[in-house]
Amino acid sequence: MAKAVEAVPEQEQSARRPCLCESYARVTERSALASARWLGRADQEGAQEAARAGMLEALEQLPIDGDIVIGAAEAADRLGAGQRIGAGGEPADLALDPLEGAGIVARGGGGAMSMIASGPSGAFPTLPDMYMRKMAVGPTPRGKIDLRQTVAANIEAIAAAFGRRVGDVTTIVLDRPRHHDLIAEIRDAGARIKLIPDGDVTASISAAIRGTNDHLAIGIGGTRQAVLTAAALRCLGGEMQAQLWPTTRSEIERAREDGIDDIEQVFSIDDLAPVEVIVAATGVSNGDLLRGVRYGADSARTHSLVMCTRCNWVRFVDGTHFFARERREEVRLL
Repeated sequence: MAKAVEAVPEQEQSARRPCLCESYARVTERSALASARWLGRADQEGAQEAARAGMLEALEQLPIDGDIVIGAAEAADRLGAGQRIGAGGEPADLALDPLEGAGIVARGGGGAMSMIASGPSGAFPTLPDMYMRKMAVGPTPRGKIDLRQTVAANIEAIAAAFGRRVGDVTTIVLDRPRHHDLIAEIRDAGARIKLIPDGDVTASISAAIRGTNDHLAIGIGGTRQAVLTAAALRCLGGEMQAQLWPTTRSEIERAREDGIDDIEQVFSIDDLAPVEVIVAATGVSNGDLLRGVRYGADSARTHSLVMCTRCNWVRFVDGTHFFARERREEVRLL
C-alpha cells in the first residue's frame, strides 16, 4: 500500500532550500569587473552602462524568479523597477544599484561599488523616487539615535555608547551644497567630519563595521540608497532612521499615492527591510571598506562583502577571475 505524502508548508519548504547568498556575489562581481575598466576615463554613462550589462547578464543566469522593486531610474531599463528577471526558480524581491558612485569612477576616485539586496516577496517597500534624510550607525549605538533630535544630541549619545569623547566621533557626510547647514551643526558639536564625493550606502556600511574608525553616516540621499542601506544594516545589526525629504508639492502627492500619508514619518530598518535579506557588494575602485578591481595579464581580482540574515553570516570574499583556460598567472595570497 502506497504511503501518503504529507504536504510541506511553503515556509518549511523555503527553509529547506539551499541559500543563494553566495551566488549573489557573482552578480556584483560581474558588474564590478565590467565597470572598473572605465576608471578615470571621464565617461560616467559608459561606466554605468557597463555595470548594468554585467549585472543583467549575471542575474539572467541566477535560479530565481526576481521582481526588481528598487532599480534603475528608467522604467524601460531591464534593471528598472517593475521588471522581472532570473532563470526561474525561487521568488525574490530585488533592490539593486549596479554602480554606486558612477561619478567617482569617471573621475578615477575611490569607494565606488556594485550592490544588490534580495529577499522574499514583500521584502522591500515601494517608495517614491525622492530625497530622504538619513542617519545610520552600527550595533554599539543602536537604540541611542533619534532623527527627531538635534545633530549634537545624537553625536553625544553615540560618543557615550562608545565610551568616547565627542571629538573622537567621526561622521561621514556627502559633500553637497544641501549639507552646508548640517556640516556646520556637526562642527559646532565638536565631532570629526569625513566629507565624501559619492557613496551614500558605502558610508553607512562603513559606519556599522568596526575598524573603519567611522561612527555615523548622516545626510540627505535617495530612497533607493535608503532601502539598500537598511538591508545592509539589518545584516550588520546596526540601526538606520530615515524620513522623506520632498522638495516640491508634486513629490508630496506622489508619496501619498504610494500610501504614505504622514510625510514626517520616521522609517526604521523594520519598515525598509522588514524580513530576511541577502546583501552583496563588490568594490569597483579602492575604498576604506572594499578594494577595487585589480587587473592582471589574463585575470582580475575582486573584493566583495556578502551578508545573509538567514545564514547569519558576514563574509569578505577575495576572488580571482581568469579570462582564459590557459593561465599564465599564479593565484596570489592577500
